[in-house]
Amino acid sequence: MAEDDARDGIRAPLVLSCALLVGVLASLVTAPAAEGIYGAFLAALMLAIAAHDARHYLIPNELTGAAFALALLRAAAVVPELGAQALLWPVARALAVALPLLLLMLAYRRWRGRDGLGLGDVKLAAVCGAWLDLATVAAVIEFAALLAIGAYVVNAVLQRKPLRGTAFLPFGLFLAPSIWIGWLGETWYLNWLGGWPG
Repeated sequence: MAEDDARDGIRAPLVLSCALLVGVLASLVTAPAAEGIYGAFLAALMLAIAAHDARHYLIPNELTGAAFALALLRAAAVVPELGAQALLWPVARALAVALPLLLLMLAYRRWRGRDGLGLGDVKLAAVCGAWLDLATVAAVIEFAALLAIGAYVVNAVLQRKPLRGTAFLPFGLFLAPSIWIGWLGETWYLNWLGGWPG
């Protein structure tokens, strides 16, 4: 048992380090200018959120706040001549994404008497809105939800446990990397396909 714990203690940091390296390199290759650096930082923050949520079922406000601040810094850097106005779109998108999820969280809590979505997930969804276009946000949230359900079903089958509608899942584990994947897809499209006719 101790041997398995020791192996896990070595394996987890190695996997995280490899994932971080892949995220940073993919960001810089997809967008070699300043946008690639923003993407690399986004990859690191999303990986940290995913790892923390997987272990503690909690999304730290510090990491979510840093990712949101980075989105605002990025928006201001893209069109510096607009000044504070450049921040309006990411903030408006963040609110447009977070408010419906907050209402859903409160309605579910009132209806069922327990949480179905955590406040950390709502804040992370706001980060998603700050970084991505609304169409991409919808795809990212759906992708993350399908990943979470798929992982739960596979895990239950492998462990031969019954499926439960009340199972507690660390949604940030799936949403955080999906946000970076959404950024990667958007950036790749704009850089490599956006200029193509048709």
